[in-house]
Amino acid sequence: MKNKSIFTKYGYLWATLILFIGSVVGHWIFAWFAFVSEQTMHGEAVVVSDYVIETMRDTFENWQSEFLQLIWQVAGLAFLFYVGSPQSKEGDDRLEEKIDSILASVNPKNAEKIIQVLDKKYQRK
Repeated sequence: MKNKSIFTKYGYLWATLILFIGSVVGHWIFAWFAFVSEQTMHGEAVVVSDYVIETMRDTFENWQSEFLQLIWQVAGLAFLFYVGSPQSKEGDDRLEEKIDSILASVNPKNAEKIIQVLDKKYQRK
């Protein structure tokens, strides 16, 4: 099997990272235009530190309400599934038992040997 590059192997990660960085940069650029417009409309000076504080506040509010919820729902669930929480094992264990039973019915002489070979090759959770 050919070794894949880090860009191919983690393509989804790279695409997500590019979209994330692009959205953050876009947010900060458009926030700058809105800030300058608002300051000009009120006849106030454009102060970069005020812009940074306001935009950081808006960014963290957005992350708190949207991004962190999504991260917990997707990444948290994926992590719990990966580490083998009881909920993630229910379907797999039952399916393995059913397949073992079918194999024993179809090939009773060699079923146990085949199951042992498969268990060595693909470790049960």
